[in-house]
Amino acid sequence: MRGLLQIAVVVAVLAAVPLVVQSNTTLNFLVVTLLIALAGQGWNILGGYGGQYSFGHAAFFGTGAYVTAILQVRYGVNAWLAFGAGIVLGAAVGGVIGALTFRAGLRGSYFALVSLAFAEVLRIVASVAPITGAGVGTLVKLDLRVEALQFQSRAVFYWVILALVAVSLLVAQRLERTRFGTWLIAVRENEDAAKALGVNATQVKLGAMVISAAITAAAGCFYTQYFLFVDSGIAFGTRMSIEALLTPIIGGAGTVFGPLLGALVVQALGEGAKLVAGDAPGLSLIVYGCVLVLVIAFAPRGLIGLVETIYRRVARPTKREAAHD
Repeated sequence: MRGLLQIAVVVAVLAAVPLVVQSNTTLNFLVVTLLIALAGQGWNILGGYGGQYSFGHAAFFGTGAYVTAILQVRYGVNAWLAFGAGIVLGAAVGGVIGALTFRAGLRGSYFALVSLAFAEVLRIVASVAPITGAGVGTLVKLDLRVEALQFQSRAVFYWVILALVAVSLLVAQRLERTRFGTWLIAVRENEDAAKALGVNATQVKLGAMVISAAITAAAGCFYTQYFLFVDSGIAFGTRMSIEALLTPIIGGAGTVFGPLLGALVVQALGEGAKLVAGDAPGLSLIVYGCVLVLVIAFAPRGLIGLVETIYRRVARPTKREAAHD
């Protein structure tokens, strides 16, 4: 109950932001931040709770983005239906990749590299396939109607992506309190011991992969509706895979709010670097790398873990003083 209350409070506070902030620049920053937080939460389900570090989550993001765009542009499918189809097919791609990798017994660095390879293969295919627009990409027609899942106000887009993030927070919160989540964490801590206790590690990891892929694909679907354009570099490029894994690691992998906090920090630092040094190529990645090194060195449990540690150290003397009095 406490976890649900925390989510409700955080979402309520964030939902009120557009009522106070009118700047389109600020709202665009927040929309992109929530978009990255959503993709990061997808990675967090598999990597944070399951311990399966993926370097290729762009495969799911890109699938959602391209399916949403192609169904609308090539086949005239309603945007809402295309959005749902993108999530379903993204989850299906996750299921296929998971079945091939986990049943082959791949784990650790082998799984990470294979996941990156899948994303790269999809990027190459998308860059030459006619249905994706090849190297040109796919442009969705501007149609500012609710039926087309396009809105004149950035505030509405903000509330839509916030709703998706809220759902992902609920999924992570429920994961911590279900038997499946317990099995997943057991596999993360010691897969061989979990198997010895009767846990079907392959099925558990596969289930986490499907959930993770669906959430990340939802981020890709939203990207298409917000920017109305997608190409192979955006959809399946390594940048999205990097941001998806950076946000939960920096914020706190295996925690409900870690990806959200990490996304805010990552985006703020990226934009701050642009203001200071201009839009230099690769600058944001350098900043991300430096932050990652600092977090791993001084806060291995992420920023949320660091805050919890500081709180315990501050609260402990207070409790002792109260007991002494």
